[in-house]
Order: sequence, then C-alpha cells, then structure tokens
Amino acid sequence: MIPSSIKLKNHSLPDTPGVYLMKNEKGKVIYVGKATSLKRRVSSYFTHPHDARIQEMVSNIRSIDYIETRSVIEALIVEANLIKHYWPPFNVLQKDNKSFLYLVITKEDFPKPLLIRGTDLEEGSVKKYKAVFGPYTSAASLRAALDLIRKIFPWSTCVPGQKRACFYVHLKQCSGVCINAIDKKAYGKIIRDLIKFFQGKKDGLLRQYQREMKKAAKDHRFEEAAALRNKIFALEHIQDVAVLRRDDEIPNSKFQIPMVINLFGRIEGYDISNISGTSSVASMVVFENGASAKAEYRKFRIKSVVGSNDVASIREVITRRFKNTWRQPDLILIDGGLPQVHAAEGALRSLKINLPVIGLAKGAERKRNDLVCSRENQELCKLCEPYKDILISVRDEAHRFAIAYHRKLRSRFLVASQ
Repeated sequence: MIPSSIKLKNHSLPDTPGVYLMKNEKGKVIYVGKATSLKRRVSSYFTHPHDARIQEMVSNIRSIDYIETRSVIEALIVEANLIKHYWPPFNVLQKDNKSFLYLVITKEDFPKPLLIRGTDLEEGSVKKYKAVFGPYTSAASLRAALDLIRKIFPWSTCVPGQKRACFYVHLKQCSGVCINAIDKKAYGKIIRDLIKFFQGKKDGLLRQYQREMKKAAKDHRFEEAAALRNKIFALEHIQDVAVLRRDDEIPNSKFQIPMVINLFGRIEGYDISNISGTSSVASMVVFENGASAKAEYRKFRIKSVVGSNDVASIREVITRRFKNTWRQPDLILIDGGLPQVHAAEGALRSLKINLPVIGLAKGAERKRNDLVCSRENQELCKLCEPYKDILISVRDEAHRFAIAYHRKLRSRFLVASQ
C-alpha cells in the first residue's frame, strides 16, 4: 500500500508495462525503474522489506510519476533514455560503483551491436561507434531483448567469406554476412532500422514498413511483401512474444527464479512412463520459438529407481541431463505436481544450477491443467499463466514421446521373453 502522503500520478498505478520515476520533495528525480506491471512493482517498495539503501530512497519519495509502454522491451529503452537524462542518484548508488552497461553499434563495413561497460566507454570514444545506447541497469533484460528483436532485425556478428553458414543463419537471425548472402547496402538498412528501434522510433518503422509492403505488392514482389508483413506483425505484437520477466530484483527478495524467463526461447518438457513399475522411461522434449524442435528430443531408460516412483525418476533424469553439455533451457516443465517439481529443483541445486522449474498437473479429477510452482517461486506461475497453452502443448508432447518410447521397450521385452 502506497502511503497517502505520496503524490501519485492519476492517483493510481496501471497493471501494465512501463517506467516509473521516484521524486523527492523538491521534485527532483531520484530513481528511475522499469516494470512489467507498474502497479505491482511500485507497490512492492512499500510492502516488502529492503536493505538500508532502498529504505533510505523510499524515505525520500514524495511523488511518483510513470510512463506506460506497450511492452517490456520498450520500457527498457525508455528507462535507459531517462537515466541518461536525469542521472538519478539512487540509480547510480545502486550499482555499488559498478559501471552501467551500454549497447554500441560498431563502425565497419558490416556493423554489429556490442555490449560494453561504461568503464570501457572512454571519454570521447563515442565517436568511434555508429551509435551508443544506454545506460542499462539490467544486463539480463538487455540480452533477452536483443535475442528477441534479432528475429526482426537479423544482424550479423560474422566475418564475411566463410565456407559455411553460421548457426544463426539457419534460425533466420543472421542475414548471411558469413556466406556473402547480403551486400553492404542491404545490410546497412537492417542496422539503420535497429538503431531507429533503440531510439524509440518503433511507430516510424511501422509506417515505413507499411509503405514498403504496399509498394512491393503493387510491383508484384509478393515474397518481399510477405516478409514485410511478417516483420510488421512481429513489431506490433512484440509484447506477446516478448521478455517474460519478473521486475528487477529487489534486495532481500526471496524469489529464486532468474531475472528473465523467455517462453519463446528453449523450454524442456519431461515426463515419466511405466506400467506397474516396469520398463520405466523418461522423455525430454524441446520447444523453441513456440514450436517443437524434434532434433533436440532425448529419451532415457531409468536406471537407479526400482518400481513405480515418478519423483525419484525425475530426480535421476534431471541429474543425468544436466551432466551433459547440451544447451541450457530458459524453462523446465515437469509433467506432475509439487513433489516432482521439488525433485527437479533438488537435482538442480545439487549441481549448483539455477533454472526455473514449473509443473503442470491435471488436477484432482484430471480435468484441469494447473500450473505448479514451489512456495518461494509463486511469481513464476503468475508470469506463465497467460502462456499456459504453450506449456500444455509441451507437456502433451512430452507425454506422447514418453509413451511411444515405453511401448517400444515393452514390445522388445515381450518379443525377447517369448
């Protein structure tokens, strides 16, 4: 509950993404922050315990202003621009003398975005770069934002003249500089559009793409028009495939989930299958960008568990999986309830790995699909609730894959025993 002595814009806070500005009695901005939910984030300063530094800041707040944005990524951009303008004292103090992060665009034939610390951004060196954006307070949020918008602006970090296309070309997140699939002029347009996006000119880009799409269609360049249509859709709906994240971590918070959860990144789904405790197997399915990535699927025969014990089986499978060097997921989904979630989290802790784990249970009558999180990670369930349909698809595919493997093993066993 925000004290009545604090003046609040419009006397209320919206439950939308945006940027908030804390001001002191002289109206000076003392802190700028971003939020997925302005209402939840700003209220948390007055309801949760904090360290002495945050308590001092809160004691100086006399008014709160805010700017609503259409997505968390846009909030990230606005926050950086406001911090650069105001240099609020508590933003600077909160860094513990560590440097802020900046996004720079290099000056070369095929420019690329780089993340550098302010300590490396020497005075006067700004002229060395095509563009400089920042400061940013959250490296994790910025990297997640870059990962997402690379699907719209497919820049390259490659050296031209390679024999093989890089990994990102296959994901359509690199325009093919590595294999000379794009010339400097066309690539330069991608970089100019990326710069406009980080300048906060998304609406201008949308109008530009609309004009280009209509002209391409009029000239019967239908493939190009379709590509522009897809780019327009991606920009307009960036909040729907955006950074699913909880608000910037408050000191002393007990939440254990990572800063950024990207449900359109890599989700790994796990399920156990057995009949009367025989031929126990486990499946691992992978979804990337909201679709199944079958080449990444894995299957396991349970080795250390005797009989039907899904909890122990999950613990074994998660332990075995994370002893491999496969790419790490953004989220782990378990087909099961709280015991299975705890088993997976325990296996990860034993390996000193911190990843979010969520369960999907069918409910008491097996007619519901309930998201299940451990007590300290309830915020994870809230974040994932709007995207439950994706998680149900992952769970169902993990179940199908586990059943198929179990039946295959059972048939082999029956043939061998005859």
